[in-house]
Amino acid sequence: MSEKRRDNKNRILRTGESQRPDGKYMYRYVDFNGKTQCIYSWRLVNTDPVPAGKKDNGSLREKEKLIQRDLDDNILPEGAGLTVLNLTKKYIGQKTGVKHTTRAGYNTVLNLLAKDPFGAKRIDRVRLSDAKEWLIKLQQTDKKSYSAIHSIRGVLRPAFQMAVDDDILRKNPFEFMLATVLVNDAVTREAITRKEERTFLDFIKNDKHYCRYYDGMYILFKTGMRISEFTGLTIKDIDMENRTINIDHQLQKTGTLVYIDTTKTYAGKRVIPMSDDVYECFKRILERRNPPKVEPMIDGYSGFLWFDKDDKPMVAMHWEKYFQHAVERYNSIYKIQLPKITPHVCRHTYCSNMAKSGMNPKVLQYLMGHSDISVTLNTYTHLKLDDAREEMENLKAAEKEVRPIKNRLKQAEKATV
Repeated sequence: MSEKRRDNKNRILRTGESQRPDGKYMYRYVDFNGKTQCIYSWRLVNTDPVPAGKKDNGSLREKEKLIQRDLDDNILPEGAGLTVLNLTKKYIGQKTGVKHTTRAGYNTVLNLLAKDPFGAKRIDRVRLSDAKEWLIKLQQTDKKSYSAIHSIRGVLRPAFQMAVDDDILRKNPFEFMLATVLVNDAVTREAITRKEERTFLDFIKNDKHYCRYYDGMYILFKTGMRISEFTGLTIKDIDMENRTINIDHQLQKTGTLVYIDTTKTYAGKRVIPMSDDVYECFKRILERRNPPKVEPMIDGYSGFLWFDKDDKPMVAMHWEKYFQHAVERYNSIYKIQLPKITPHVCRHTYCSNMAKSGMNPKVLQYLMGHSDISVTLNTYTHLKLDDAREEMENLKAAEKEVRPIKNRLKQAEKATV
């Protein structure tokens, strides 16, 4: 019978355990791939002291328990050696066919993880509290916005879930409600009032400089189109005879790349009717359209409605600046200030106005190009006290109109009896 191996304290070492001449313990095991792996520690058990000047990374036998637990549950030990950055790259590498804007968002997350120490952290060492602390640090120390962190977590959560599904991790440390950890400092893009809309449009219409953008701004307020859908419109998309607008693509810009993309969602592909006012706006736009000698073509599309000073089709950024500067000009003249107005505020205002007017939610969902009715219904939650009062007054007025009719019907029934 062979003599059992012992450490320098005469303690019996288990199978796979050994102690090096410098006193450090080692445990050797075979992983799922049949490869021999080793882990090390200066302590055999928890009660052992850590040698002076040496780093404590847990006792060897505690580590053995975790490894054996992972092997028993078919979980790859030590997170398969993946770091947070490696895991995220692996996840993103499997996301093929995504839009340019989505790909740009992925690259932003990768660049962040490449610079941040958190990206070098091994995934099996990321606990729930670590994930929360890191996101808090992004907001409080790195001064990133809530919406930016929401996007970052939107990549890391499914990446870690992939590791769980692949039996690399037991739990997903990013599986928590973000609002329970961070302060939501995102600015809500609320709709402006009908009065503010009229004030703004009247100002644009009568201003010597901004009047050239009046028709476009009016259309944005009265159709609810996304700005990328609006800038992507071509002559072929405007059916003046049937007074309809065909929306089946959008014009996007990512970095220096300007390109045609599909609509944001499948439901974004739609044909919307023109009101008489919108029809007149498009009529003026087409009459005044001054294209360059050679019509610019982007991904097979030409005949765009608006051009910048370089004779290139205008993109969302142009209109966002026009709105910003117009509001700033108005507020520099008048005491009663206008709130922030953007192309998206126009869209939100249109949706809110249609909701207030009592439009069928499913019809409004179609006009807005929402794929989920809940997105449309959320507009109704933005109605305020004044809206509730107005609705109550309308119901009261309707009841007054109906009451005489009900009374006459009752009298007629009595007379018949």
